[in-house]
Amino acid sequence: MSITVNLYYTGENGNALKFAREMESSGTADAIRREEGNLRYEYFIPMQDEKTVLLIDSWENQQALDVHHASPMMQTIAALRDKYDLHMRVERYVSDDETTQDDKFIRK
Repeated sequence: MSITVNLYYTGENGNALKFAREMESSGTADAIRREEGNLRYEYFIPMQDEKTVLLIDSWENQQALDVHHASPMMQTIAALRDKYDLHMRVERYVSDDETTQDDKFIRK
C-alpha cells in the first residue's frame, strides 16, 4: 500500500512557482527524493491556475511519511512556505493494489 499526497500551493505574484524553484535549486527536493520510502516528489503547474503549483508526493507507506514529517526537512519546507506566503490544499490517496479493468484504457 503506497500513499500519494497532492499538495496545491497557491500564492500571489508567482510565489508558488518561486517556492518550487527554490525547493529544487536549494537541493531540498532532491534530499526528500533520497529519503527512505519516497517514491515520487515532483512539481507541476496547472494550466488553468497560474497562481498554483501542484506537488505530487508519494511514499511507500504511512511509516515512511511519518518519518519524513518528523524530520528537520519539514522545518525547511515550512520556512519556505512562510517566506512565499503560500496557502495549501491537500488531497490524499492510498493505493489499493488491486488489479482492475482500467488497464484496457491505458496506452503504454
